[in-house]
Amino acid sequence: MSAAPVRVRFAPSPTGMFHVGGARSALYNWAVARQSGGRFVLRIEDTDAARNKPEWIEGIVSALAAIGIHAEDPAFEGPYFQSENAARHSEAAQQLFETGRAYYCDCTREQLKERTGSEHLGYDGFCRERGLGFEVGRALRFRTPDEGETVVVDLIRGEPAFPNNAIEDFVIARGDGSPVFLIANVVDDLDEGITQVIRGDEHLSNTPKQQLLWEALGAEPPVWAHLPVIVNEKRQKLSKRRDKVALEDYLADGFLPDALVNYLMLLGWGPGDDQEIRPYEELERLFRIEDVGTAPAFFDVKKLTAFNGDYIRALAPEEFVKACAPWLAAPYAPWQPEAFDPGVFEQVAPLAQTRLALLSEITDNVDFLFLDEPVWDEASWNKAMKAGALDVLRDARPELAATASWQADDLKAVLLAVGEKHGLKLGKAQAPVRVAVTGRTVGLPLFESMELLGRDRVLDRLDAAAEKLAAQA
Repeated sequence: MSAAPVRVRFAPSPTGMFHVGGARSALYNWAVARQSGGRFVLRIEDTDAARNKPEWIEGIVSALAAIGIHAEDPAFEGPYFQSENAARHSEAAQQLFETGRAYYCDCTREQLKERTGSEHLGYDGFCRERGLGFEVGRALRFRTPDEGETVVVDLIRGEPAFPNNAIEDFVIARGDGSPVFLIANVVDDLDEGITQVIRGDEHLSNTPKQQLLWEALGAEPPVWAHLPVIVNEKRQKLSKRRDKVALEDYLADGFLPDALVNYLMLLGWGPGDDQEIRPYEELERLFRIEDVGTAPAFFDVKKLTAFNGDYIRALAPEEFVKACAPWLAAPYAPWQPEAFDPGVFEQVAPLAQTRLALLSEITDNVDFLFLDEPVWDEASWNKAMKAGALDVLRDARPELAATASWQADDLKAVLLAVGEKHGLKLGKAQAPVRVAVTGRTVGLPLFESMELLGRDRVLDRLDAAAEKLAAQA
């Protein structure tokens, strides 16, 4: 490695949502840049005009900001756009032709198949010595060495060696003269002074070709680091066609950015002890790219959800209230905007905070407080409103109406007494009352919920539930 300041890059294509694998790569690059006092370069590889969309570019920038990578930090540089460097890509390709490191080729696939007898064999070098110049339809191929090997210095995978005679003379410019991604990527890295390339291992097969291009252009290649693939529970590579992979989707589900960052940092690397929940600053300080493993990293949604629950419970009360805000309004909230009472929510928030694994769960936990009538979940109703439930509701109603103090402890005492009258423990006695009041068998503590809901609304709901039960009898 040279003594040049560390410069890493993250180079996504704006062709879709922000992949969690990309987020992991970005975080590792960010950690290396910041801990070394170097720079993190954001480059948007936008040369696929047919698939690029401005909203995807905005999505990349906002997703990076959500996980703490943003332009306000002095380590951040960019974004640069690959399309704006097209002239340099063409210039580099022509330089390789002029120095004899590349040649023009007019072979078709059909001709290659006819010569080799197979459509699967690589290019056979037929045009190497034909001395062709540029014409529309002729591709420009890089002349790979016939002997020796290309050794890739990889901080994670050691020094894999690739025999040069196994690397075909690959295309660097199409028949219309436009450079291909392979050389554009190298030229951009060279021009931006990139010293380390940290990326997914699906790019490892291209690395010897890129390293040969660096050397042919008279530059020292960067040090490489190829990260292990991320797989699902079936140990299949995460796929946007099959798996939920968009960072935006996880944020929309109510995963906290800090929890996502913590979990993603541990996909392929660990600090060497049993402590997993750590703030990013500590993870950054401990991170070493050389310690990243080579085995596939399992993206365990259940474990991520558990992480998220821990992070939710660690929030200060006011932070939790603020974090819940998106799910307390349209389009998530089923109540009318004017029905929402921030004061009531602040009172109920501590009860909810200890129970949520996802912030999005807050809506179903508190909707009964802000709806005129509870939404009775059918499964909950059938489970709780069995034989004897109507008697519990009818007996609890006058006792609750007569309770002098509408406090949680007094309400609990009423249900205890009603349960004893019917030979029921508290859990059984309160089940029909819970469903009548909240609509569900599971949720926030019942008596605190009843206290917040108020006497009149609780009694109205008990009456409605009893009326429905009587009609079903």
